[in-house]
Amino acid sequence: MKKKRLVPAVTSLPQSPRDEADHRVRRYALTMTIRILCFGLMVLVQPYGWYTWVFAIAAAVLPYIAVVFANAGSDSTETTAESPVQQIEAPVVVRAPAKAVDPSIITIHESRQDKE
Repeated sequence: MKKKRLVPAVTSLPQSPRDEADHRVRRYALTMTIRILCFGLMVLVQPYGWYTWVFAIAAAVLPYIAVVFANAGSDSTETTAESPVQQIEAPVVVRAPAKAVDPSIITIHESRQDKE
């Protein structure tokens, strides 16, 4: 007996590689933009205080975080397949009892006659 090949539903397909790469590049660019802002705030905000160290630590750690997030991909988001043949249950319809039908029913019987 042949095994039936299952065709994946469109809803269960993963994100395209191009879209996934674009998403990772945007995430990396956003993280590196935050790093540049932290570096600028570290240098420009006067007088120096405890927040200068916070900006310095963020500027030093964010490149590592950006690379890890960019290389992570979207493996953590698992898609679930939806069956295209899944049916919705119809509501139960309660019908009123049928009225009495007139008993005078005419039945016509037809038959094929090949003889002439």
